[in-house]
Amino acid sequence: MTVLPTARETREALVLLGIVAIALLVSGIAPRERGTWVLETAPVFIAAPLLWLTWDRFRLTPLAYRLIFLHALILILGGAYTYAHVPLGFWLQDAFGFVRNPYDRIGHFAQGFVPAIIAREILLRRSPLVPGKWLFFLVSCVCLAISAVYEFVEWWAALLLGQGAHEFLGTQGDPWDTQWDMFLALTGAVAAQLLLGKLHDRQLARLRG
Repeated sequence: MTVLPTARETREALVLLGIVAIALLVSGIAPRERGTWVLETAPVFIAAPLLWLTWDRFRLTPLAYRLIFLHALILILGGAYTYAHVPLGFWLQDAFGFVRNPYDRIGHFAQGFVPAIIAREILLRRSPLVPGKWLFFLVSCVCLAISAVYEFVEWWAALLLGQGAHEFLGTQGDPWDTQWDMFLALTGAVAAQLLLGKLHDRQLARLRG
């Protein structure tokens, strides 16, 4: 049975939700390309109400909520500027001598890193799986599948919108962009499990009381 949230956990959730709402509002005032903003921030508009509605019935660990919050900010920033034009990416490009703006790489790494903890949590709480090799493998597969579906969405957007999907795709002339995207998502999933697995297990134990 899931224990009731503490006042601190409830406060933190409201603060994170408020920051995301403000970031969405600011980013939507004058984004670089309105259609791209809608496509990039759509997951935030879907996830926020879903997380709110499941707070009582299937509350996640604080770690999961914090990672979702960070991922939402990554998506919102990418939607505001388009991934190929995010100032942080240009700074990284200049600082490390990259040949392209690497912000989309950060986004796809997060696309594996954050869902890994969410998938891990759902599988541990709703299936017979326990921490170990099979859980690690299946979580990695789930994240790779999510990344592949996102690449399908980019493909369909390109078919429907034609040149209008250029900013959404953000390939920046890289013929291997799709492969890089999926590889980075897989890398993120593996990294999340290796780095945060034990912390996640401790939070799950507290959540179960």
